[in-house]
Amino acid sequence: MAKNKGSHTRVGKKQLSEMLQQFFMHHPEETYSLKQIFKTLRLDTHPAKMLAVDIMEDMAWDDYLSKVSENSFRLNTKGQVLTGRFLRKPNGKNSVIPDENGKPVFVAERNSMFAFNGDRVQVAMMARRRNHIKEAMVTKIIERAHDSFVGKLLVERDFALLVPDSRTFMQDIIIPKKKLKGGKTGEKAVVKIVQWPSAENKSIIGEVVDVLGKMGDNDVEMHAILAQYGLPYKYPKNVEEAANKISGEITEQDYKEREDFRSVTTFTIDPKDAKDFDDALSIKPLGKGLWEVGVHIADVSHYVTEGSVIDKEAVKRATSVYLVDRTIPMLPERLCNFICSLRPDEEKLAYSVVFDMDNEGQVKRWRLVHTVIKSDRRFAYEEVQDILERNGVKDGTGEPAPDAGKDGYTGEYALELITLDRLAKKLRKARFKNGAVKFDREEMRFETDEKGKPIRCYFKKAKDANKLIEEFMLLANRTVAESIGKVKKGEKAKTLPYRIHDMPDPTKLETLREFIVRFGYKLKTGGTKGEVSRSLNRLMDDCNGSNEQKLIESVALRAMMKAKYSVHNIGHYGLAFDYYTHFTSPIRRYPDTLVHRLLTRYQAGGRSANKERYEELCKHSSDMEQIAQNAERDSIKYKMVEFMADKIGNEYDAHISGITPYGIYCEIDENHCEGMVSIHDLNDDYYDFDERNYCLVGRRHRHRYQLGDSVRIKVAKANIEKKQLDFVPASDIR
Repeated sequence: MAKNKGSHTRVGKKQLSEMLQQFFMHHPEETYSLKQIFKTLRLDTHPAKMLAVDIMEDMAWDDYLSKVSENSFRLNTKGQVLTGRFLRKPNGKNSVIPDENGKPVFVAERNSMFAFNGDRVQVAMMARRRNHIKEAMVTKIIERAHDSFVGKLLVERDFALLVPDSRTFMQDIIIPKKKLKGGKTGEKAVVKIVQWPSAENKSIIGEVVDVLGKMGDNDVEMHAILAQYGLPYKYPKNVEEAANKISGEITEQDYKEREDFRSVTTFTIDPKDAKDFDDALSIKPLGKGLWEVGVHIADVSHYVTEGSVIDKEAVKRATSVYLVDRTIPMLPERLCNFICSLRPDEEKLAYSVVFDMDNEGQVKRWRLVHTVIKSDRRFAYEEVQDILERNGVKDGTGEPAPDAGKDGYTGEYALELITLDRLAKKLRKARFKNGAVKFDREEMRFETDEKGKPIRCYFKKAKDANKLIEEFMLLANRTVAESIGKVKKGEKAKTLPYRIHDMPDPTKLETLREFIVRFGYKLKTGGTKGEVSRSLNRLMDDCNGSNEQKLIESVALRAMMKAKYSVHNIGHYGLAFDYYTHFTSPIRRYPDTLVHRLLTRYQAGGRSANKERYEELCKHSSDMEQIAQNAERDSIKYKMVEFMADKIGNEYDAHISGITPYGIYCEIDENHCEGMVSIHDLNDDYYDFDERNYCLVGRRHRHRYQLGDSVRIKVAKANIEKKQLDFVPASDIR
C-alpha cells in the first residue's frame, strides 16, 4: 500500500476508519506500534493520532483487531471458534486457555456446558458488549481430562453420594447403591463417572472403583492425593510379575562388552533414607595433576526394553512421585531398589561418563562407556558434610578444604571426597561466571511418627555435600547433550530429548526491576542472556541476609519460566548451558531412560530417531512432572494442616508470604507452616489489592500489608479435609 501524500490534519472518523482497515488488511501478519501506524498514515497532529487510537480500541473491542500490547495492534485473523483447555474456578469465574495464543478467555458458568477442570473444549466467541470483558461459550467437550474423582462417601437409606475433594468440582456425584463396592459413610473412595451431565439431565452418576478407607488415616489420605491427580497408588500385578522374572545376573557377555571399573574407588552419596541409588562417583589419580572422575548411572535401559510391559507402565508414569512420607516409584521395586540400584558391595551395570580433569576442574578428555562397577561405600549427605567440615571446609563459602598437612585428612575416603569437592567448586564457580542463575531454595521436610503423624517440620537447605553431587551430574548432563546437539555448520543434529529453560518473562522482569528500586537495588533487564542473569545474581547477593531477601527472591522466581523437556533445543537459561539434557536419573525419570537408549543407538551408528514421536514423549513427561509436583505440594499442605491441628488459638510471629485480593498468606517463622488471613478478618479498614506492588492498602488509614512484612497471627482453624490453615490477626499485629 502506497503512503498517503500530505498531512491528514482534518481527517474524519469514517475516512480514518477506512484507512486503518485498508492498512491492516494489506499487512495481515504484521504487528505495528502506534508510532509506525502514525508515520505510515501521515497522522501528524495530536487530535488525528488520538482519533486513530480511539478507532483502533473500538476495532479491538469488536475483535477486528488484536491488541498485542498497550501500544501495538495487528489484524485479528483468528476465527471465532477456538479449541483449548477449560479452567474451572470455585468462584465460577471460569476460563478457557486457547491452544494458539494462550491468553485466557472468560466463560460464565451458564455457558460452560458442564465442562470440568482440564477438559479440552471447543468454544465460540460471543459478541462483545461495551465495557465488558471478552467472553466465550463452550459448544463441545472434545476430551474429558479425568473420568475418576476422589472424595468422601455419604450413604443414606435411599441414595449415595460422593462429595469430591476438589474445590473446583461443581456438584456431588450420585452413586447407585449397587455400585458402592461396600463403601460406607465417611470413607474416602475413588469413583468413575458413567454418566456426564447434559441439558436433559444435569446429574453426574458414577460407580465406586476403589474404597480407600477411613478419612484421616495417613495411608488413605496419601492415596487420595495420588488418586485425585490420576496418579497410581499401587503397581499393576502383571508389571510386578514381569519385574520379578528379571534375574539381574551379570553375564560373561556383559563383562566382555563393558569397561571394568570394579577396582576403582567408587561410592554413592544420597539422602539418608534413600533406597534407589541411580548415580555413583568414582575417582582415580592419573598423575601430573590429573584425575579420572567417573559419573556412573544405573543402566536401566539394559533391563527395561522398549515396548515391554514394564516400559509401557514407566511411560505412563514418566516420573517417580515424592510425597511427604513415601515415594511412588516409576519402576517396580525389584528394579528401582535392587537390580538397578547401585548398592554398596554389589556388582552393577552402569552407563558412565568418564572425565579426565585437572586441578582447576578443566575437562581434558572424556568418554561415554557402558561399564560394570562396584560401589565401595554408601554415603549419606550428612556423613560427607561432616567429613568435609572436619577437614576445614566452611559450608556456603565456596572455598575447598585447606591442604592436608603431614597427617593427611581424617575420615573414610576423605582425600577422594575433598578432591571431588574441590573440583565441584571449580565447576560451580565457572558456571556462575558464565551466567547461571543463583537460586538456593530451601525445601520443607517433616519428621513423622510410626503412624505418619508429623511431629516436627523444618526447612532443609542444600549444603556443600549436595552441591558436590549436583555439579558432577550437571557436567555429565551437559556433556552428553553437547555430544549430540553440537554439530558442525551445515550438519543436522540427531534427535535427543533436551531439558530446556527459556529466558524470564520480560514484563515480569520489568515489574521486578521497578519493585526493587524502593529497596535501593538495581536490575538490568535488557542485553544478552548472560548480562541479565549476572545482574540477577548480583541482586541475590546484594539482598542476601536482608529483611527483604525472601520477598525479592519470591518476586524474582515468579519471573522465571518453567523448565521442560523438548527435542527442540533452546538451551537452559537458568544453568547458562547451550545444551543440556537429563541423563543421570533413569530410575526415577523416564526422559533419562530415553536419552540412554538414544545414546546407545547413536554410539552403535544408528540413524536419528523420529522427532515427532520423541516430542510427544517429552510433552507427556513435562506434564507428568508438573502433576507429580502438584501432588507433592498437596501432601505438604496436608501434613502442615495436620501438624497445626492441635495448636488452635496459639499465637506466632510470621511474615507475609503471599498477597491476593481475598487475603494475605502468612508463613510462621518458627515452623514455616503457611496459612491465610482472610481480608474479612482485616476489619480495621477497607483494603484494596495493589497487584503491581504486591500489597494490600487501607483506604482510610493507608496502612499497607506488604509481601515480606513481619506480622503476629493467631491460628483460627485447621481444616484437614480442605488442606487449609486459617489465621486471624493477633491483637498486637501492628
